[in-house]
Amino acid sequence: MPAYSALIFDLDGTLIDSAPDIAAALNAGFARNGWPELDPTYVERFIGNGPHRLIRDILDDKGIAHDEAAVARAFDGYLRAYLDDPAGRTRFFDHVREDLGALHAAGVRLGICTNKNHAVTGKVLSQLGLDGLFEAAIGADAVPACKPDPGHLRAVAAAMDLTPGTWAYVGDTRVDQATAAAAGVPFYVVPWGGGAEVAVPAGHRLTRLADLLQHGRKASAAE
Repeated sequence: MPAYSALIFDLDGTLIDSAPDIAAALNAGFARNGWPELDPTYVERFIGNGPHRLIRDILDDKGIAHDEAAVARAFDGYLRAYLDDPAGRTRFFDHVREDLGALHAAGVRLGICTNKNHAVTGKVLSQLGLDGLFEAAIGADAVPACKPDPGHLRAVAAAMDLTPGTWAYVGDTRVDQATAAAAGVPFYVVPWGGGAEVAVPAGHRLTRLADLLQHGRKASAAE
């Protein structure tokens, strides 16, 4: 059984249910253009590819005519609203907070690779009391190309000075899976978020994050 001294996680849909806050921020942005209000359950279907893609995918799905200026206006409103209230409606998935603490206590080093805006990511982690658990957390706009580009995931690994073969990536979408595959690292999927739709080999589908304690180990002094 593989033993990992570090684990990198996706954020939205993997550690937290942030769809209500994302939807609220999107609605603030959409209101600038007189576009219709969005339900969090609907928005959740499009989360995972970053905010710019999120806005465009929803506009295309709803058949809303738009130009670049309108998209920029919506994004600016979204970002301002999200930075103002980053996690007021966000909740952890079952046992996530305690399991992250257990992994950290076991000596497993933790990082985050997310397509969420980088500044928003920092605020969300801080508000949820998670910022002290992660050595590195890199959002979509802090790298030249975000997930599924493997450079995004490799940037987190580089920031943590990780050695190839000692770490894995954990997520909930096919985007996360494709990112891990392109980076050449093992991938584990959570049962919530979009995890049920992702096909993985036996042993790579988690029931909760504590399952990863079977794969983690205390990092040695050399690491």
